[in-house]
Amino acid sequence: METVDLAVYGDDFTADPYPVYAKLRAQGPLHRVRTPDGGELWLVVGHEEARAALADPRLVKNFRLMGWDSYEEELLGVHMLNSDPPDHTRLRKLVAREFTMRRVEALGPRVQGVTDELLDAMLAAPDGRADLVNALAYPLPITVICELLGVPDLDREAFRNWSNEAVAPTTPEAERTAFVELSAYLNELIEDKRCSPGDDLMSALIRTTAEDGDRLSRSELTGMAFLLLIAGHETTVNLISNGVRALLDHPDQLAALRADMSLIDGAVEEMLRYDGPVETSTYRFTAEPVDLAGTVIPAREVVLVALASADRDPQRFDDPDRFDIRRDPRGHLAFGHGLHYCLGAPLARMEGRIVVRSFLERTATLELDTDPARLDWLPGLLMRGVRALPIRFTPAP
Repeated sequence: METVDLAVYGDDFTADPYPVYAKLRAQGPLHRVRTPDGGELWLVVGHEEARAALADPRLVKNFRLMGWDSYEEELLGVHMLNSDPPDHTRLRKLVAREFTMRRVEALGPRVQGVTDELLDAMLAAPDGRADLVNALAYPLPITVICELLGVPDLDREAFRNWSNEAVAPTTPEAERTAFVELSAYLNELIEDKRCSPGDDLMSALIRTTAEDGDRLSRSELTGMAFLLLIAGHETTVNLISNGVRALLDHPDQLAALRADMSLIDGAVEEMLRYDGPVETSTYRFTAEPVDLAGTVIPAREVVLVALASADRDPQRFDDPDRFDIRRDPRGHLAFGHGLHYCLGAPLARMEGRIVVRSFLERTATLELDTDPARLDWLPGLLMRGVRALPIRFTPAP
């Protein structure tokens, strides 16, 4: 199979990968590609094939199968995104004992309260301008996940830099430095929680014990704290900013949602499908030769599932490039599928609904305050979003 070099598309691919994905899908659901950073792997672009790949036990997450070393695991331990059954099953069971729907639902009033406080500050700007990411999309989920985990007095700017480097690294050196500093911070946090436990999720994870006496090890606690902190806010930042940007690009849909807020649940799901926060899955590896879409991928190969492409597949969604808050978007893969389906999806959905609804109810007019061509996109294939989203608004009377 001919290797497709994604680097040739340059910054245009980062800003809008969907035309490239459409071209690839038209040629077939699976491709050998060279990524912009020079790596070669198998890219799944079809919806049916993506769903199958995400649930295939022969596609594993343990990169040690490849003989790779990882300072990430050395510094931050094993977590659910780099483990397979039975280890993954054990870790998820222990976390699920404490990260329950009841705990998530109980956060609703606090999510609303933080949203209202942030909107008060943003809408008070005398010039009616703000950066949506800095004013709302970032501080809301980071505040919520920190309060959920019991992270005191987080240096938000330092953590934002660590998080950005973890999911969208600018250089290998900056990425490693971020992991080193984040590891030191998390280890100190866990030690503090051991000495002075509270009612928060991190303290609960330290205390929790399964029926057979199993508990999370120190290394596993570090990995879990890393995963919950990073994944617990990064996806929601981009869900909010991508969702608002989609509404701004489609004034008819924005007007429809303003006119009927009963559409909010479906609108959030369509935001996730149309331009979700995660462009591709994390790496999977073939533990043995795998026949996918009629092509046999040899053992010890890297497979990447393009969630963004799968959710624009016309074989699954009619007129998939149309943003329509009234469509039935069920079956989208924005939060993954199978064993590694995002544990925090209910929290992200709740935050998205509350933030978008409150934001629209408290603004009379809303528009993008920059040339779309000047938006600064996150690098890499993992996360889909912009670093800043300048907006102009008129507060509701």
